[in-house]
Amino acid sequence: MAVLNREIADIFSKTADFLEIKGENPFKVRAYRNAARIIQNMGRSLESLVEEGFDLTRLPGIGQDLASYIEEIVKTGKFSKLEELKKELPEGLEELLSIEGLGPKRIRTLYETFHITSLKDLAKVAESGEIYKLKGFGPKLVEKILKGIRLAKKSGRRFRFDVAKPYAEDLRAYLSKFEGVLRVEVAGSYRRRKETVGDLDILVVSDNWEKTSDYFVKYPKVKEIVSKGETRSTIILNNDLQVDLRSVPKESYGSALHYFTGSKAHNIKIRKMAIDRGWKINEYGIFEGDRKIAGESEEQMYEMMGLCFIEPELREDRGEIEACLKHSLPKLINLSDIKGDLHIHTTYTDGKASIKEMASKAYEKGYKYIAITDHSKHLTVAKGLDEKRLLEQIEEIEKLNEELDIEILKGIECDILEDGSLDLSDEVLKRLDVVLGAVHFKFNLSKEKQTDRVIRAIKNPYLNIIAHPTGRVIGHRNAYELDMDRIFEVCAKEGVFLEINAQPERLDLNDILAREAKNRGVKLSIATDSHDIGCLDFMEYGVNQARRGWIEREDVINTLDLKDLKRLLKRGR
Repeated sequence: MAVLNREIADIFSKTADFLEIKGENPFKVRAYRNAARIIQNMGRSLESLVEEGFDLTRLPGIGQDLASYIEEIVKTGKFSKLEELKKELPEGLEELLSIEGLGPKRIRTLYETFHITSLKDLAKVAESGEIYKLKGFGPKLVEKILKGIRLAKKSGRRFRFDVAKPYAEDLRAYLSKFEGVLRVEVAGSYRRRKETVGDLDILVVSDNWEKTSDYFVKYPKVKEIVSKGETRSTIILNNDLQVDLRSVPKESYGSALHYFTGSKAHNIKIRKMAIDRGWKINEYGIFEGDRKIAGESEEQMYEMMGLCFIEPELREDRGEIEACLKHSLPKLINLSDIKGDLHIHTTYTDGKASIKEMASKAYEKGYKYIAITDHSKHLTVAKGLDEKRLLEQIEEIEKLNEELDIEILKGIECDILEDGSLDLSDEVLKRLDVVLGAVHFKFNLSKEKQTDRVIRAIKNPYLNIIAHPTGRVIGHRNAYELDMDRIFEVCAKEGVFLEINAQPERLDLNDILAREAKNRGVKLSIATDSHDIGCLDFMEYGVNQARRGWIEREDVINTLDLKDLKRLLKRGR
């Protein structure tokens, strides 16, 4: 069973957090953090390297101790040092790490001063004002913490799609290879490609449910077996993700898949349609009296209801059934429609790979073009480019374009300053093929000021795309306040595009705003915001979000051939 690089990196990152909360040696903490970063950005599978007998100490930043720890995780799926740390510290401290503004050092201070071990404890001292007794905890930070607590309570215990995916797909493969298993499908919000999932619902058709259930609960990443029943078994995984496995009769597979895929609102509307016809519909099929008339496949279910097949991503009761009846459902974009990536960072700023490395990887993926869009000078934390360094980068790109079989567009992710002006001069911007504008600071401006700020940037004749337009970070930061009606209106008028940022913690625009952008005549760019070669694979998540937003190929600019794209980006040049 695969142990992914992401899992190993997460384990080391969590170990670093726990060590820092304990006040351990900073050098030890830094070693774990560096190891997590290196592993996260690594192209090759560490599991494969261990199996090949590769000397892990040859990897940068990996000493003998860390190498042995990696081998332990690969072979056992766990890290004994982290398990020991968890026993030494209160269980609730881990959830505090999800709150924006709280790092391990501040959590340690809160724990030592007020013995805070939960979000409830934290809310109490923040709301009472006791927290102000601590050095560095001023009004702005406390308000940020309170917002984070509200956000955590609102979202509940949910997992980002990219976190759930490796487990879902590994479980699918694990179950599929078991003798007697005929069909396996992951249903629920995962199948609808929601940005977060609460749990995993897996349906299985098998010759022997009892043996299949026994095999399921022996999955190596099981933390707890919750139940084993006649048709359903439930486990909790090591990362606390709950998985329900349900036994489904072959003749009811389609109806069960439809029922457990949801959404609830979509299913209620379908059920009402069935009732209006004098039928009953449930997870076992469609029934006319006691006679079953459909259920073996989803296609059969929809056909019986007089509907075309509705893609899982659309099943949210947002007009998909009405559109189906009018034969006006969208032909959703596919990952294979993407011809390039228009938001990529390199070692010129805070990326981990060179321009050539990013371009070569994109070429391997079949892309025809990419845009290099490193940060501009205002973002000093990312070593943003000033005019001089940007011109040097332009020169390198022009040389690489003579050498490589993929077109590299010259670009920038330019900070939108507080007054709405762009961070670099128009003289430099007009030399670029594509300019992204992004808000990276002053998130708390009023709705009117933030909207005016972004609109002024949109009206710059050299701006092409607004990157991660609302600034939200899933589970950590809400979107800043914007009048999106005004943004859509001005973008449509000026010929500026909005990004669906495919970073799994962003997915910004969200699905609802992406659909509204389309309806308002604004085209989109789906881009990965890659900072290393592995991030190029994030395009899948952006396409998922686009599909949930009813987006078609013609709505997305990076489905165009290079010639047509360049014509579209020419604005002001």
